[in-house]
Amino acid sequence: MNPQNPLSCPLDFIAVNENKVRLIALHVFVLSIVILFQPHWITIGLLATDFFLRTFNVNKFSPFAISAAGITKVLALGFKPVDQGPKRFAAGVGLTFSLGMLVTYLAGYTTATLILTATITVFSFLESFLAFCAGCYVYTILIRVFKIAQSSKE
Repeated sequence: MNPQNPLSCPLDFIAVNENKVRLIALHVFVLSIVILFQPHWITIGLLATDFFLRTFNVNKFSPFAISAAGITKVLALGFKPVDQGPKRFAAGVGLTFSLGMLVTYLAGYTTATLILTATITVFSFLESFLAFCAGCYVYTILIRVFKIAQSSKE
């Protein structure tokens, strides 16, 4: 970790198109808004499935990635390279949250479902509209927690 940049992001050294990533986040944002106002296991399941596909790098089957690729091409947004690592990590966080949403929804814990959905809504808004990836911040916190836990064992 370098003192000028206190963040520690997971890196894959594979470039992906930031324009496409931000459009995917817009899809997540819109679906999250729908879930906030009309939660249903099908829409939550769609969100979880899409996060699963993107987390495990099966983007060719991801409805959001397919749609974003088409929009990127139609609008001629071009390729703005960004490392894939933080985006896949963020998708994993999204998968965790959306699975939590599904479980809490099915268990009847409406408030918990809404809190998890609101969190995904905020994170997807930040990525889509401000190009701010919260994944690096979450990753940095996790790394610090694991380092502290590891050093306390020694």
